[in-house]
Amino acid sequence: MASKGLLALIVVLVIILAVSFLLGPSVLNMQGGTPLIGGGNSSVSTVSSTQSVTVTTVVATTTVTTTLSGEGTLSPVDLFKKVEGSVVAILVTTPNGSAQGSGFLYDNLGHIITNNHVVAGQQSISVTFLDGTIVSAKLVGTDIYGDLAVLSITNQSHALKPVPLGNSSALQVGEQVAAIGNPFGLSGSMTLGIVSQLGRSTTGTGGYLLIDLVQTDAAVNPGNSGGPLLNMQGQVVGVNTLIFSQSGASEGVGLAIPSHTVRRIADSIIKTGSYNHPWVGIQGVDMTADVAKAMNLPEAKGFLVLSVLPNSPAATAGLKGSDRQANIGGQNVPIGGDIIVGIDSVTTRNLNDLLLYTERNKSPGDTVTLKIIRDGKEMSVSVVLGVRPPPAG
Repeated sequence: MASKGLLALIVVLVIILAVSFLLGPSVLNMQGGTPLIGGGNSSVSTVSSTQSVTVTTVVATTTVTTTLSGEGTLSPVDLFKKVEGSVVAILVTTPNGSAQGSGFLYDNLGHIITNNHVVAGQQSISVTFLDGTIVSAKLVGTDIYGDLAVLSITNQSHALKPVPLGNSSALQVGEQVAAIGNPFGLSGSMTLGIVSQLGRSTTGTGGYLLIDLVQTDAAVNPGNSGGPLLNMQGQVVGVNTLIFSQSGASEGVGLAIPSHTVRRIADSIIKTGSYNHPWVGIQGVDMTADVAKAMNLPEAKGFLVLSVLPNSPAATAGLKGSDRQANIGGQNVPIGGDIIVGIDSVTTRNLNDLLLYTERNKSPGDTVTLKIIRDGKEMSVSVVLGVRPPPAG
């Protein structure tokens, strides 16, 4: 009996060793010896919890299949392969010649996202896929203030492979990203970098303030405009729009319109042909220490209203602009207007804070409560937001 018990124990041990041998290579080495993790650069032999892996374990005559679901990080090579059929070169003819830019397929209906400044003044638009297919496109609509445009492919015989939008609100500084486009007319170019910072604001090519931008050091050059900035899951987290440069070429400071802005504006353009930005109707400057001192205020905070536009929501709400001047640094500077220091329950340190809140959270027709300082006293004013009017001229 003892010998039989010993024999049974040996059989069990052999089965356990066999299962371990079969399971180990299945988990750690399913791609010819390459660990299944992250972007493929790690030497750690584990399975990422965000990957989709099927593990088959054989025990005697029973087969058990376990699926670990989720979308994992792609290597740069796999990322390019995933989206290369979705990124396009855009050629625009204008009365003054032609212009080039980039774009990407947004949906299965043939809509393409690009920048407004890429298609400004267009007479005709053609779209070239990486495989060389060229199709005509028509302009669905633009948003000059957001520097975005939506095109539609008129001949949809080409296979459509839209790129999914990711969540730009979840981006973190230091996260790896990739820019794909057509810099200097070089089709299908890809560069890698990181998210350098979030929430940037600057003046766009049309002279209008662009807010809430993603800064990246991925090389972006003329011709990249309108192309996608992607996370390493192959999702669009931004639309490359401009660079800071002394030379006109990339110096490591590129800016992209975040995907949460792209989705909001693009969906409206596709549905209605345009996008309506919320509007207060004020002009002014961010507070400085010198202006605060001239107005006898204990600290410099908020946005100083210099003028209120006629027939604007601000005028209806009774906001007041500058009523006098002070000599600051040898110059006459307007002071004395309302200072906006909050909107609803959000503190506003400057104009950027005010615009970020209204653009992200509000629409024309919504009512907001502005917290202001008037003549040294804090008070609240309700404003019904209007529609930002088109540019003059």
